[in-house]
Amino acid sequence: MTFDQRTPKPTLVSLARQVGVSRQTVSNVINNPEVVKPGTREKVLAAIRASGYRPSAIGRALRTRRSMNLGHRLFPVADGINGAIMDRFLHSLSEEAQGRGFRVNLLTVEDDLHEVETLTDLHQGLSIDGAVLTHTYAGDPRPDRLEASGVPTVAWGRPWGKEDTGTWVDVDGGAGTEEATLHLRSLGHTRIGFLGWQRPNNVGEDRCNGWLRGVAGLGCEDLLIESTDGLYEGAQGAKELLARGATALVCASDSLGLGALTAYRQQAIPTGPSIPVIGFDDTPVARAAGMSSVAQPVEACSRQLVSMITTQLQGMPLENSHVILKPTLVLRNLQSFAR
Repeated sequence: MTFDQRTPKPTLVSLARQVGVSRQTVSNVINNPEVVKPGTREKVLAAIRASGYRPSAIGRALRTRRSMNLGHRLFPVADGINGAIMDRFLHSLSEEAQGRGFRVNLLTVEDDLHEVETLTDLHQGLSIDGAVLTHTYAGDPRPDRLEASGVPTVAWGRPWGKEDTGTWVDVDGGAGTEEATLHLRSLGHTRIGFLGWQRPNNVGEDRCNGWLRGVAGLGCEDLLIESTDGLYEGAQGAKELLARGATALVCASDSLGLGALTAYRQQAIPTGPSIPVIGFDDTPVARAAGMSSVAQPVEACSRQLVSMITTQLQGMPLENSHVILKPTLVLRNLQSFAR
């Protein structure tokens, strides 16, 4: 078949001629379907499906000033265990965005300044409509700078110290560790230790504060160890806490918790039907190991974030620009680890 013999690519004009409506009606069905009568809309949509017509993304961006893309920065994964949370978030974010007609435009940059510059350039060039931030921290300049540049922005993680600003969704880590601690107290433990992260770390401090609330009145202040995140650090920290008399442990991450499990096994501590170690994030490795953990509502966070930014892009007011969701304590039997 020669080029001239091929079926012409469908256009708005050819579709309009085929259905017997105006070109504007076809355009409205694609861009503003609510203004077209249902019967006419169905006829046009049937013709579009049959023809395989695909609207021009460039043309639509020029007409609507919308690219239907959201910009998101990928951070390097330092820990394969806890990196599973960001994998879940990215998958859920993409799925939720796609369900609303958007796609996630991923980028890698050197630092926060380049992230702001890149997202601003993409927005001004009509390549993205808004940005989704993660890894927020105290004094984080990104939300304010993006807002000043006119980039609609939502963040997974609160702007620590400035919680009344910006648009964000976060998880109440402190509520999660407090619930875990209170569960251990209900089992009769009065010496409950905490394996946390080195400061400054706002997320880690939030989780540590939940443990402190949970052990209030027990005199467990000496059962706190803060370190870098990892299996080795968890094992070493657990050995020290056990030497101080801890009978149960709450951890700021599954990495620390899984490391703590090895300390129990190496010291052959009798634990009964389960080992009183609770991690945080409920990662696949924790589930495979049978370790209890605090599960973040990642998918619910993604739904909320996408809803927030699409509402902004539609020019509608947000019912709530600051949302904190509660995690869930997942308890498991660890008989396979008992000695």
